[in-house]
Amino acid sequence: MVIFTLECFMKIIAYGFILHPGAYIRSVWNTLDFLIVVIGLVSSALDITMQGKGGEANFDVKALRAFRVLRPLRLVSGVPSLQVVLNSILKAMVPLLNIALLVMFVIIIYAIVGLELFSGKLHFTCYNNETGSRMESPHPCDNDTDGGGFNCSMLNSDGQFFVCRDGWEGPNYGITNFDNFGLAMLTVFQCITMEGWTDMMYYIADAMGNSWQWIFFVSMIILGAFFVMNLILGVLSGEFSKEREKAQARGDFMKLRKKQQIEEDLRGYLEWITAAEDIEMEGEDKKETDEFSKEREKAKARGDFRKLREKQQIEEDLRGYLEWITHAEDLDLEEKDDKKESDVLGLRTLRANVKISKFSEKHV
Repeated sequence: MVIFTLECFMKIIAYGFILHPGAYIRSVWNTLDFLIVVIGLVSSALDITMQGKGGEANFDVKALRAFRVLRPLRLVSGVPSLQVVLNSILKAMVPLLNIALLVMFVIIIYAIVGLELFSGKLHFTCYNNETGSRMESPHPCDNDTDGGGFNCSMLNSDGQFFVCRDGWEGPNYGITNFDNFGLAMLTVFQCITMEGWTDMMYYIADAMGNSWQWIFFVSMIILGAFFVMNLILGVLSGEFSKEREKAQARGDFMKLRKKQQIEEDLRGYLEWITAAEDIEMEGEDKKETDEFSKEREKAKARGDFRKLREKQQIEEDLRGYLEWITHAEDLDLEEKDDKKESDVLGLRTLRANVKISKFSEKHV
């Protein structure tokens, strides 16, 4: 009981009790386990709390203890094959009801026919004509000497004479007969179950002969036992096949669902990895772009600096060249006449300007 209780509480903690799909109490087998555990706990608690001083219980809990016989049913919840069998039996109840009605119809028909044909025939047996004692191991006899049944004269020996008379209770202490409708139905049901139907046929043959009586019993066995009763097995077999297919389909569905769940988890994991790689690549591309922009700006700045430096160098060279030309012209003017000084200076200045412009176009 302790193990059952621990298992019940662990399942409730794992599955939940009742509020959400897949909860513990929403399964029929778990409900059975829960009822067994609750009844066991209640009976044990009443045993402890209601116990008197003399060690005898003041409250009778035998009715609750009777439910302990349900404990072996807990094994069903742990064995899937037993669940399939019990589910097949439960699902077959409605078809079995139709089969039961058909069996009842056959029993009623044969009981009515037997009541009309064999009523009161099984109470005749052989008696000693002198002493009135009944024969040993009595069985029915035919009181009509020309009937073709058992003749009591076959027992005559050593001065003992037997006659067929009424007064015997009948086979099986008077239970097996066709005297009324109830006992006729019971007898037919016994024959349909194939339990002692040959003995019953022999009793009727002893009482009435064996000309046509066998047709009643043989047809009853063929129709009732071989056909109608086997319909029950057919229904159970069909329901068992359906339940087994359902169980197999549930197993295949659970496997497929588990496979799909694994694939979804794997797909999500791959998407997560891909997104992380894209983010990382975007960061690297952005970093590379920033570094490229910086390098390009540095290169542009270096190019602008070189151009500025070359321009400054050209200006310095041009300034030095102009100073040199001016100095040379000043020396030449001192040696010439004052009249030609202005003309020569103007001409040389013009030449100098032309050379400077050519030099500037060449370097700039």
